[in-house]
Amino acid sequence: MKAVALHLLRHGAPLRPGLLLGRTDDAARDPGCARLLAPAMAFDVARIVTSDLRRARASAEALALARGLPLAVDPRWRELDFGDWDGRAPEDLAQTDLARFWDDPDAWPPPGGERWSALCYRVGQAIREVGRTTLVVTHAGAMRAAVSALTGLDHRAVWAFDLPYGALLSFRVWPGEKPAGQITGLQAGGGA
Repeated sequence: MKAVALHLLRHGAPLRPGLLLGRTDDAARDPGCARLLAPAMAFDVARIVTSDLRRARASAEALALARGLPLAVDPRWRELDFGDWDGRAPEDLAQTDLARFWDDPDAWPPPGGERWSALCYRVGQAIREVGRTTLVVTHAGAMRAAVSALTGLDHRAVWAFDLPYGALLSFRVWPGEKPAGQITGLQAGGGA
């Protein structure tokens, strides 16, 4: 099967940055920000896909409208579900629990939350169905899970990636197969 381009764009800053926003559906501060969307406008893509959360979806809608492209909403591109920690500041949590999570997110997921492997699995399933050149507007956790699924890097390696708001990752992937890919570009955009 022929490789296709997969571009992942992190949404812009949410209204309340610095919190663990997994399933919390905060809006983006400026979803139509030209500085954020400009790099994605240059790609020749067949479609745009987005997480169902407002902070990603609003930017994807602006891109799809500007490009005249179809938009698909896919909840598999959501951020990691932080469970009971969702919407809270990391410094407000028990630091020993947070340290265990960062050290081993499968053995110590957030209370009531999602394991790292579950995030990697759902993102990997979404990647398998890409089929054609696609731009996905998503979240930092989902982007790291994509890198992990495509390269085999563990959570420690992919959590070392700096993915500021507006960051853009590009891959070549072979759809329909076990996720496998090649990172073809990294652009850190935006900033906090």
